[in-house]
Amino acid sequence: MTKVCSSVEAVIIGGGFYGAAIAIYLAKQRGLKKIVLIEREAALLTRASYNNQARVHNGYHYPRSFTTAYRSRVNLPRFVQDWPEAVKRDFTKLYAIARRNSKVTAKQFVRFCKEIGAKIEPADTPLRQLFEPRLIEEVFMVEEYAFDSSKLARWAETELTECGIGIRLETHVTAISKTADALKVVLQNKDGSEEVIDSRLIFNCTYSGLNQLIGDFPGTHTPLKQEITEMALIQVPPVLKELGITLMDGPFFSMMPFPARGLHTLSHVRYTPHLHWNDQRGVDPYRKLSDYERTTRVDRMVRDAARYLPAVLDAEYIDSLFEVKTVLMKNEGDDGRPILFEKYSELQGCYSVLGGKIDNIYDVLEKLDAEIFV
Repeated sequence: MTKVCSSVEAVIIGGGFYGAAIAIYLAKQRGLKKIVLIEREAALLTRASYNNQARVHNGYHYPRSFTTAYRSRVNLPRFVQDWPEAVKRDFTKLYAIARRNSKVTAKQFVRFCKEIGAKIEPADTPLRQLFEPRLIEEVFMVEEYAFDSSKLARWAETELTECGIGIRLETHVTAISKTADALKVVLQNKDGSEEVIDSRLIFNCTYSGLNQLIGDFPGTHTPLKQEITEMALIQVPPVLKELGITLMDGPFFSMMPFPARGLHTLSHVRYTPHLHWNDQRGVDPYRKLSDYERTTRVDRMVRDAARYLPAVLDAEYIDSLFEVKTVLMKNEGDDGRPILFEKYSELQGCYSVLGGKIDNIYDVLEKLDAEIFV
């Protein structure tokens, strides 16, 4: 039996960081009173917002995409100011440049950092000695942070409650349809019952599930690519404990603190992506992830990373975070991470939102500032 609820002003589909932040923005900045946030998992910020490298970017990662790098430089100070309790700053961040197969040289990297105004200086001798000199051209100290997703989740829960925003967990939105005077969100509850909510605004913030809604939702205009990825969690040896390390720029690795577990993540450009496909309606990325045999590749990640950073051989493997990663197909070549922000003439009041990095939230909010909600 389908239950029809009273109408609301806005429905947010997806309880990750972006969905929560947009709901809070609508309440605090735009004055909306009746907002409901719908999340298919049992808690907020448990999917892509959690299962990632927890890096607050400062531009260094994108020497082939000036726009993405510059936006990170602009957004990082704001993120640190707005969520200071969730930002981990008490570690040294190193970027190393490989002598061979890197798409950027040390000289080019320094010039790039100066162009975007990012802090950079040569690492001191003890830090340089951690690396294999025959394979590493240069090592730099930079300014980059990590975030604790569990603390962001607590922030979201508190703010959503204080704003009077309804939170529906373990609830799956299946379709969006339109009538003459409203948009209708069809959802399935945990007990299998169906429900319909009328709303004048809908924000599709489902990340990998953007194109899995049926009804009148047209799908994103921008082609998307899906990847099943593995983020290895390791206990690093004492000499690496207070470090975050990224080897640039090609088929290399990155090792970052993961504050939510008190561990480090280890990812590798070659081994972190396990499976990829072009996103399409009817191919549920979460079902593909559920059916995927999650065999870790951490041994290959460690073996290759140890060629450049021998101490990583002494790390202890703890766990792996498998998740679906969604990227815009047009940015595969330059590693850019712009936001996806789409609205639909055939479904007015409906928006799709996707961010490639956590600090992209400010780009989304700037887009929303320019919107006139009828």
